[in-house]
Amino acid sequence: MTEQVFPYANVVVGVLIFVIGFLLHWVGQVISVINWELAARIGIVDKNIIPEFKVYERGTAAADSVIGWIYGIAAIGLILDIQWAYKLAWFPGVIFVYHGLNFWFWVGEQNKIGHPTNSKGMRIGWSLINITVGILAILIAWVAM
Repeated sequence: MTEQVFPYANVVVGVLIFVIGFLLHWVGQVISVINWELAARIGIVDKNIIPEFKVYERGTAAADSVIGWIYGIAAIGLILDIQWAYKLAWFPGVIFVYHGLNFWFWVGEQNKIGHPTNSKGMRIGWSLINITVGILAILIAWVAM
């Protein structure tokens, strides 16, 4: 067994990466790429987004869709305590921290210029969840080195 930050950290972080990264991020972004209207109906993307912002959001969805499958592989590997998964955990770790900070500033800037989003109420929660899971993933990867 790999050295752990706390008991069963690999399982806890693996489950968090799977749920938040694979199911919510990756599956959500794939839905956004395939069917934007459906994504808006089910609350993945903002219904009233202005065209200038929609271009950015669609680009982000496409980029997340290309890399997000790694979340599922890293998560399963961590849950099974496979050594390579600890190295792979760096990817979701860093991307989650990036997403948390990006979401915080993206929503804040939209609100500041008078284009509030559907995400206004989720700003603190979603940012903190992403940053926290990201830091945990980075920590378990670091300790396993």
